[in-house]
Amino acid sequence: MGNKEMARPARILEITSYPPPRAGWGVRVQMLKRHLEAHGHECTVLNIGQSRRIPSDEYETVMNGFDYVRKLLQFSLRGYVAHVHVNGQSSQGFAIALTAMFVNLLCGRRCVLTFHGGIDQIYFPRPRYPWLLPMFWTMFAVPRRIICNSPAVGERLQEYGVAPAKIVSIQAFSRQYLEFEPRQLDGRIEAFFRKYQVVVLSYINLRPSFFPLEMLEGFARAAGRHPEWGLVLCGVAGYPEEPVVRATRERLSRPDLADRVYVIDDLDHDEFLTALSRSSVFLRSPVSDGVCSSVLEALSLRIPVVAAENGHRPDGVVTYAVTNPDDLAAVLTDVIARREIVAAALPVPYIPDTLTVEADVLTGSATGENQDTDVCAA
Repeated sequence: MGNKEMARPARILEITSYPPPRAGWGVRVQMLKRHLEAHGHECTVLNIGQSRRIPSDEYETVMNGFDYVRKLLQFSLRGYVAHVHVNGQSSQGFAIALTAMFVNLLCGRRCVLTFHGGIDQIYFPRPRYPWLLPMFWTMFAVPRRIICNSPAVGERLQEYGVAPAKIVSIQAFSRQYLEFEPRQLDGRIEAFFRKYQVVVLSYINLRPSFFPLEMLEGFARAAGRHPEWGLVLCGVAGYPEEPVVRATRERLSRPDLADRVYVIDDLDHDEFLTALSRSSVFLRSPVSDGVCSSVLEALSLRIPVVAAENGHRPDGVVTYAVTNPDDLAAVLTDVIARREIVAAALPVPYIPDTLTVEADVLTGSATGENQDTDVCAA
């Protein structure tokens, strides 16, 4: 950021979930908030996530819908430009986003929208749910700029009539993500790592879009002949859906997995990267994600990655068919058998400083300037 931004500090209002628990959007905003504030700008978070009612110096609580609108209006009138976060997975998310956009607009501010996720989501891209087209058109028309995490998603946004110049492709990962202090893990986690020679780590939410049952079945079939293999599931506290929780618990209780899987509600950034750096393989199961931060973290640490095929995994990732446990079992078995060779051959991805790029887009919009930037890893 240059002297111009320092002379005209921006006020940014983040509308998003925020840790705890740790999740992609929240972690990104946590880092972005610190980056903006370090450069003299004001950044306030309206936490609409699971921890939204827990008081914190890190964010503003949101107790209910009325409180949400009241605080939107309060900060908009004080000159804050809203940075709205949404994806194509949640109709409730559309309502939350549109409310923020229109309140901000009524106060003379045009927000910035970040559209998260990849090109295969429940309500996105355009051919899906044609009756939602007016809503999508409105949601994409109001913001001053739209940020997405890959050029492929940007191309799909243009199918809704969005001008290319309005879209900024910024990889949802930055070199700052790799800065961490190795931590002493909880004693039970340490014991699990000592017990199993091969530990597969996965960050997973207990929702259908993460295909937890297919993933567990694939691991069980692969590990059946390998008593030295264990699986760590992290992130299960994030937005669980009760039917999936019940089915996952039942599957984990069976003899072939009962003692082989360690479940962790959440880990902070340092703890997660510590656990990741000690794992044999990182396993990623959703297909609706975009350029996934945890996948890039694993590749940067030279940890082999096995991930559900979604058409745009980074180089070096070994993919499997998400609904086929046998395919996952075969891929896991092969990668673990050749782990040292696979790890040595991994192309370490180029990781730019995308926090600075995103901050420039936000502060440029807040001060009425245009920012034409496209920063994504190949």
